[in-house]
Amino acid sequence: MPDPHGPPDLRALAAKRRELTPEATAAFQSFQSKVFADGALDARAKQIIAVAIAHVTQCEQCIRTHTKSALRAGATPQQLMEAAWVAAEMRAGGAYAHSNVMLAAIDEAGGQPPGARSAPEAHP
Repeated sequence: MPDPHGPPDLRALAAKRRELTPEATAAFQSFQSKVFADGALDARAKQIIAVAIAHVTQCEQCIRTHTKSALRAGATPQQLMEAAWVAAEMRAGGAYAHSNVMLAAIDEAGGQPPGARSAPEAHP
């Protein structure tokens, strides 16, 4: 008996998608083929990029699929691990960079919570 919490039968789901929306499914598959074809970037580089992005979007299915595609295209495990580290830095870097928004908001609020008064100055 299949594990109900295990991965879904992706082929069955793909068939259902094609059945329900054949034109949109075909258009997406055509787009996907064109995006991952050799161009200014080769297919290997594009798959490595896809692996990194899949880590940022946290899509487990995408990580699995694009990792296997990247390996078939000639990527090494070391390249894929470096791509995952780049993704981790970019995700953390986004939070770091967005702290500028928080710091600006603190400045706009005068550095104090709404309604807060500054501490009274001590008199000599």
